[in-house]
Amino acid sequence: MATASPVEEIDRHAHTRPRSAKLHLFESEAGHFALDVESGNIHPLPARHANVLDATLRLGDPGRAELTALAFGIVTPAAMPAAAPASVPVKAISLAVAQTCNLGCTYCYAQQGTFGGTAGSMPPDVARAAIDRLVGEAASGESLTLAFMGGEPLVNRNTLHASTRYAASAAAARGVRIGFTMTTNATLLNHEDIALFEEYGFTLTVSLDGLEATHDSLRPFRSGKGSFEQVARNVKALFVAERRRYRVLARVTVTPKNLDLPEIMSGLLDMGFDAIMFSPMVSAPSGKDEMDAADLDRLLEQLIRCGDIFRESLRQGRILPFSNVTTTLQRIHFQQREQYPCGAGRGYMGVSAEGGLYACHRFVNDEDGLMGDVFTGVDQSRQSNWLDSRHLQKQSPCSTCWARYLCSGSCHYESIKRGRPACDYIRGWLNYCLVLYTELLRSNPDSLERILTVH
Repeated sequence: MATASPVEEIDRHAHTRPRSAKLHLFESEAGHFALDVESGNIHPLPARHANVLDATLRLGDPGRAELTALAFGIVTPAAMPAAAPASVPVKAISLAVAQTCNLGCTYCYAQQGTFGGTAGSMPPDVARAAIDRLVGEAASGESLTLAFMGGEPLVNRNTLHASTRYAASAAAARGVRIGFTMTTNATLLNHEDIALFEEYGFTLTVSLDGLEATHDSLRPFRSGKGSFEQVARNVKALFVAERRRYRVLARVTVTPKNLDLPEIMSGLLDMGFDAIMFSPMVSAPSGKDEMDAADLDRLLEQLIRCGDIFRESLRQGRILPFSNVTTTLQRIHFQQREQYPCGAGRGYMGVSAEGGLYACHRFVNDEDGLMGDVFTGVDQSRQSNWLDSRHLQKQSPCSTCWARYLCSGSCHYESIKRGRPACDYIRGWLNYCLVLYTELLRSNPDSLERILTVH
């Protein structure tokens, strides 16, 4: 098979690469459209207007194209972006209750759960101190989140169970609401855990990287034995109850070795997951199984195939729980003009087993994300510096990209550690979802309305 020339490789993404900081043109079965970047509005265009704007942008004259778009009434004068806040109160924390793991995943971002340190478990007093700080700084009526991470959190089951009950009691006494989440490999689940999830209405994220052969090659036990059979058996136990208070999501870390996404999605749907999310391995501490440009191109192709399956399902009246689509459509519809990609270092922080506060769970034991500790609280100077340096307008080339408010600069950890190799993939997926959004708005508005309420 002939290898694509460099020109062909460039052309593959030409229609989604930034040509203007203020507008993005695209076409769907519903017609020609322009995304007004600043407002988030999507404007239908007569073909002649679309052709004029496209021709001007092809000439490399975005200023003239933007003036023309302004005359057409489809571009909003740029508003001053919101300034970086000096501090943000923490409303969510993740506890690394076990900085160790029973699996030996090939790409592990947590370095087998130790985050580059010594394997260990979070003592109960550290967990209580973290919870006391989270709950104690909340005002009555606020909503908080307590997440359990690792490593594998169920390695330290006793602290996980005790911390859940302690947090629920503390929140009730304070007059605040608290939700619970856990990310797990699901190999250690037992009936006591399931009873806890039911009692407190957990949201569980199960790490599953494909069907049996693929998953076993990427996520074996330390002994080298595959883990899929045990995961599948335990996940099945989660779905026994017809009605349950907890939700179970599947998260697939995509590497160059598991890019058959439609097959994976079909298998996970058959297992009964409430939602499925694909996330590329862009930055691993070891560098192993990271995605390069060619891998990311193939990922986009595969994700679009999954999107087409989602679209066909809609025609049959079924909304597949495919989070990559549903969350993006919601972001487009609600015109979220975010200056940060997530809550890391703002309303959310990760807590190490020793009690260190970090920008998120991926920064545990990493000086780049250190924010203080649970005993003395957030270091306001560190948080202020983080919020300023990570603000969207400080990111290059994000501040001039049409996708900036839909992407918000992408994962902090990945951009700090590896730069931004995934921009073409991200823009390609956003463009696909813009096309899908306009088509649904015209031909299937009832389904779109239902999608907008998916959690």
